[in-house]
Amino acid sequence: MAGRAAPRGRPRGFDRDAALRAAMEVFWRRGYEGASVSDLTQAMGINAPSLYAAFGCKEALFREAVRLYQESEGAGARRAMDEAPDARAMVEAMLRANIRSYTDPAKPPGCMVVLAAMLGTPENAKVCGFLTGMRKASVADLKKRLDRHGARGTLPRGADTAALAQFYATVLQGLSIQARDGASRRTLDRIADGAMAAWDGLVGGTR
Repeated sequence: MAGRAAPRGRPRGFDRDAALRAAMEVFWRRGYEGASVSDLTQAMGINAPSLYAAFGCKEALFREAVRLYQESEGAGARRAMDEAPDARAMVEAMLRANIRSYTDPAKPPGCMVVLAAMLGTPENAKVCGFLTGMRKASVADLKKRLDRHGARGTLPRGADTAALAQFYATVLQGLSIQARDGASRRTLDRIADGAMAAWDGLVGGTR
């Protein structure tokens, strides 16, 4: 008895996870609007009908790709932050881990969440808003981490954790743009050195 045919347009042995990762790298390198359906299907090894059957539409594929990026590429930074003994070390670990990721020659430079859709056509406003929400969530997460360190006594009393989170998130976003523009890891590390040199002035207060 003949086996069941593969869905129309989808190659036998279709690996959805591998296809999603391939799409992630296209979006990461070219941005949402710069990645055409043709670019995506070529990288994923499928045709357009198969893309729509497996992922719904380009926007839905992009949202899945961003979540995959956060889960996979962000894991190293989260782990380094979790292991840091105090607030200052946690922030520095965040910067250094992301610098390593942003300048990895095996991957597109910079951060996908920062770079993939800062601006866009009105038709893609929802995509821009989606990434804006993710960036805001990252700032909120950093503030929560700083608050926890404050509760443990590893941050001076009176430190403005909201301002700290905003400042270092801004530094991190700038590092991403610099990496996309070709800055080396050494250059980015020097920027991080300067950002961390500002720590004492930023936290203020007394222990």
